[in-house]
Amino acid sequence: MSKHNIPSDSDSDATFIGWQRSLKDDDTPLFNITATDHPLYQSTVTEATLRRLHLQVPKATSPYHDSAPVPWHLAGIELNHPGTAKSAIKMAGLDYTVLKKPGKAEPGLKDSACAIVRADTGEVLGSVKASYEPVQNMDAFEFFDALVAEGEATYETAGFLGKGECIWILAKLPGYMKVRGNDIVNKYLLLTNSHDGRSQVGVRLTPIRAVCNNTLTSALQGAGDISIRHAPNTIKYYEQAFTILGLSNSLYEQLHVKFNGMAARKITQAQLREYVQALIPDNEEKENKAKTEKIRQIMLHLYDSGQGADLARGTVWGAFNSVAEYADHLMLGENPTTRLNSIWFGHAEKLKSKAFLLAEKLMGYEPVIRASNKAVVF
Repeated sequence: MSKHNIPSDSDSDATFIGWQRSLKDDDTPLFNITATDHPLYQSTVTEATLRRLHLQVPKATSPYHDSAPVPWHLAGIELNHPGTAKSAIKMAGLDYTVLKKPGKAEPGLKDSACAIVRADTGEVLGSVKASYEPVQNMDAFEFFDALVAEGEATYETAGFLGKGECIWILAKLPGYMKVRGNDIVNKYLLLTNSHDGRSQVGVRLTPIRAVCNNTLTSALQGAGDISIRHAPNTIKYYEQAFTILGLSNSLYEQLHVKFNGMAARKITQAQLREYVQALIPDNEEKENKAKTEKIRQIMLHLYDSGQGADLARGTVWGAFNSVAEYADHLMLGENPTTRLNSIWFGHAEKLKSKAFLLAEKLMGYEPVIRASNKAVVF
């Protein structure tokens, strides 16, 4: 990215100044260029223009005044425009190393299993086979730097789960999807590096609805999680990064069509009730079904009065998001890392996956984008 003389009170090449309503009733973020030696200094431009000029794009505030809390901010560190993944890892305090040491084998592993240990705390993060080679956090996401350098993504937030067995960076892609005219869904990729032996470096789509910060995670991926073979090679990294970008853009185009299809499809109160009951069925082994009915009532309430309900009420899109809001914001306790783990990888993510597939069934056709655990490996 080009270097410029930036005013001392600024940490970017531009400042966000607000949202502009177009003739099509769409909202577009506008920015003022603050790089004093740039020919367009103090000009008002769009995000697309900033990226075309290779200028930093500052974070734009939500166009919705009362958006829901952001779960990943509670469990991570907001980043200050790092140009590389290594800088992002340092900013978030994730630059610890891990060691492979002889350890007790877990079921399914050979007797020669080893333990992955945090060098700074001595905590055991996972049990792995002797052939397993850990990927250090500082090296994990170098393959993605090419996209950031080209203005195709921005490192926004980073953090860890558990004791550090998984670290993550949330990277924003340019632009956003518009559902039903003015319901914005931002496009993100979630980068992860794990030390628990179950997985290593991975990437997954993470669409996020701006009005309520509902995370519509891997349930919406057609190809499953993307795993990265870590072999330091600049040319290979560049190829990996832009292959991932192409796949991600293709899937987001499909999601744009899918979400707008949901927003255009009306849903009756009877269909809504059937949808919620299918998601949260009765447990026939239990006599007391009060808890089950309480969850259903919460979802029905969110459909009518949740964050962004006025943008989607009466549609399948509204029904799906009532489940996503419950899963992300009301389903779990207050521990930020436990909640985030569930939102991205656990029970909350599974509930949203089921909700999406049932929404497609409700619309009367077979799912095109299916949940899948099968990894695409680069």
